[in-house]
Amino acid sequence: MTAADKCYSASVFHCHNDTAYQQWKKQKLTDYPASLTEIVVPIKNACALTDDELQQIRQRLLKSNMAIYDLGREIVADKSIPEQIAQQLGIHALDKNECADNDGFSSIQVVDDGLHSIYIPYSEKQINWHTDGYYNRLSEQIYSMLLHCVRPACTGGENHLWDPEIVYLLLRDENPDYIKALMAPDAMTIPKNVLKGQLIRPDRSGPVFMLTDQGRLHMRYTARARNVIWKEDDITQQAQQRLRQLLDSDHKFHFKGKLESGQGLICNNVLHTRSAFKDDKNAPRLLYRGRYFDQIN
Repeated sequence: MTAADKCYSASVFHCHNDTAYQQWKKQKLTDYPASLTEIVVPIKNACALTDDELQQIRQRLLKSNMAIYDLGREIVADKSIPEQIAQQLGIHALDKNECADNDGFSSIQVVDDGLHSIYIPYSEKQINWHTDGYYNRLSEQIYSMLLHCVRPACTGGENHLWDPEIVYLLLRDENPDYIKALMAPDAMTIPKNVLKGQLIRPDRSGPVFMLTDQGRLHMRYTARARNVIWKEDDITQQAQQRLRQLLDSDHKFHFKGKLESGQGLICNNVLHTRSAFKDDKNAPRLLYRGRYFDQIN
C-alpha cells in the first residue's frame, strides 16, 4: 500500500470511515457562515497583518475554505498587496502559467488581441463553475488561490462560490456511491489543448475529489461541457449530473457576491463562477489572480 493509499484509508473522506466522518461533519456544520459577509475580515495594512487579522483569516479558511480581506475602497493597482498577504499566510509557489505576467500573477482584464484574447477570463463573458487549474497534471494541482480586486466591473462580474468540502458532504449524505465514482482515477478527462497546430496540453484524466499528501480534500472540476469528458458508466454519469444540479441550486451554502476595490478572496481553490459584465472603458475591470501549488496551513 502506498503512502497515498494509507492516507486515504485513514481519512474521514474515506466512505468506510463513517464514525470519523460523522464527527467531522458535525464540526464542519457547527456555526458555518450563512453568507459572504460573515467571512469578510477588515485589515489595515496588507504588508503587516496583525496577529488578530491573521487569526481571523485563518479561522474563516479553516471553517469554509475561504475568506475575504477588506482594505477599504481606495483604488491601488499594486500586485505587492496580494503577494504580501499570500506570503504572510505561508503560500509562495506561484503557478506561472502561460497567461500569467512576468511576476507570476495574472492581470484579469478584458484583452482584445494576442494569446489572452482566446480565453474567457480575459473577456466580458460568463465563466461557469470550475476550480482553478483543473486541467493541470495531478502532480501540479492548484491548492490555493488569491483574487484581488483593483476595480470591479461597471455592471455585473459577480462571483458565486461553493466550499468543496460542503459539496462533498452533501453528495456523500445523499449517496456515498457518488463519492466513490467521483474519486475514481479516470472519473473526469480534460481533452488536449491544441493551439495553431501546436499541442499545448495533452489529455489529462483524474478524479474530481482527491486527497492531498496531508489528507485534506481537494477538488478539480469544470462545468464546461466542451472542456470535459466524463467516464461513461452509469454511476459516474448520475454523480456528475447531481453535482451540477447541486451547484446550480439556491442552497443556503451557495454564496454570492462581488468583490469591490480593495477586497480580495483568499481560498483553498473553492468552486467559483463569474457572471458576464460590462466594462467602463474609462475605468475597466481589473483583478490580480495568484494561483499557488501550496496549501494554506
